[in-house]
Amino acid sequence: MNTLSSLSRRTRRASLALVAAAALVGAGAWYGASVHAQAPAARIATAPVITHQVAGSRDSYADIVSVVAPAVVTIRVESKAKMSPAQFGEGDDLFRRFFGDPAEPGQRSPMPPQMQRVPRQRGLGSGVVISGDGYILTNNHVIDGADSISVEFADGRTLTATVVGSDKASDVALLKVKASALPALPLGNSDAVQVGDVVLAVGNPLGVGQTVTMGIISAKGRATGAGDGSYEDFLQTDAPINHGNSGGALVNTKGELVGINSQILSNTGENIGIGFAIPANMARNVADQLRKDGKVHRSQLGVTIQPVTSDMAASLGLKQDGGVIIDTVEAGSAADRAGLKQGDVIEAFNGQAVKDLNSLRNRVADTPPGTSTTLAIVRDGARRDVPVTLKEAVASTAAGTDDSGSPATDDKTALGVSVAPLTPALADRLNLPKGATGVVVQNVKPDGRAAAAGIQSGDVIEQVNRQAVATVQELQSALRGAAGKPSLLLISRNGRNLFVTVRPNG
Repeated sequence: MNTLSSLSRRTRRASLALVAAAALVGAGAWYGASVHAQAPAARIATAPVITHQVAGSRDSYADIVSVVAPAVVTIRVESKAKMSPAQFGEGDDLFRRFFGDPAEPGQRSPMPPQMQRVPRQRGLGSGVVISGDGYILTNNHVIDGADSISVEFADGRTLTATVVGSDKASDVALLKVKASALPALPLGNSDAVQVGDVVLAVGNPLGVGQTVTMGIISAKGRATGAGDGSYEDFLQTDAPINHGNSGGALVNTKGELVGINSQILSNTGENIGIGFAIPANMARNVADQLRKDGKVHRSQLGVTIQPVTSDMAASLGLKQDGGVIIDTVEAGSAADRAGLKQGDVIEAFNGQAVKDLNSLRNRVADTPPGTSTTLAIVRDGARRDVPVTLKEAVASTAAGTDDSGSPATDDKTALGVSVAPLTPALADRLNLPKGATGVVVQNVKPDGRAAAAGIQSGDVIEQVNRQAVATVQELQSALRGAAGKPSLLLISRNGRNLFVTVRPNG
């Protein structure tokens, strides 16, 4: 402390001395000219004048931005509003801010609310050109439900885009415009990104125009549970991100795309320095599959799991925390065929340590269906390697959704919900009695038949047409058995049972 203080004082004196010297040199230079005229022998040397900047002295990201910015686009979408003009509140400034007023400013529509024209809903986001022939990455939530999509480029062009495919589970969508020789960004290796790396966020926040912000990678492997929340492995950054940045680029100092900006964490809705981007490696995997098949194929083990706590590790005789413990094994699943059992602790997948639930789920999902791999498990205190052949994820299809996690539209038995098996942990969280069975409703499609029947997220479906359902497959089978007729569902909600009738589709 004393050393720093004295150094500070010495530095201060040195600075003052330099300032004084500069003043003297300036005065000498002016005064020396006058002296030179009277006494040539008394010349005073003058300081050299710098007439140009030193090359490379500028601290700037401008060279990176000049390459990146042309490949980042603004995406504008239009769709039918999900609410009628009668539902607009006088104080609904946020809705008016983004979508405009249902009538001209200062005027009241002469028509009664039920006869007013349903307004068009407009949205704004960003996107990234990833190939010169017109493929663009953005977020699923940017284009979800859009009737028309237009893409604005930095050179002033506006082109109409079509949706090649979208994946709600990862919040990634792939668009296509008819163009060639577009500026495109190379996708970097997001696995190689480290906490502390400098990154730039590029997009169109709040519609003000293309904007570049700078920050660092604050964390990796984040899961927020927002949106669909199925497959999350976010890069966290403090580079300012706001509404409209969604789908925009997060690039490293090489100008490589390392993430697609997706979410912010905020109590106010504005940036507070906690933003999340989908890693480029995940986006690349999804985009490649969407481009090839129009949908995403994922694998699953067929287990429900929970983290291993310190107390649990001690009870199981494990030498260290970490890994996940299996709650249930779905009959006929890849895990069941491999011989996995309730109570097994999974410590590694394909040679990589399992840190938490999210990382295991993402690794399994990213592995192509049909792949043979190995799980390192602990059973009854003994470690062993278990070979397993992964199967394609079909749970969401059985629940009335497609492989992307979006409710199916062509299945006459689809409820319009996504569900999960009822684990002991979930049952405890929902205050259900011990031994309760069923499937838990996670998401409900607003215009699906389940929503029309009043089914809500958090409901537990226990029976369909008086037939008990404990797995997604049993739910699917029971619904198919009632195709064309109303189905009677017994659900548990907030500790009480009630019956609801769900009408058939079409």
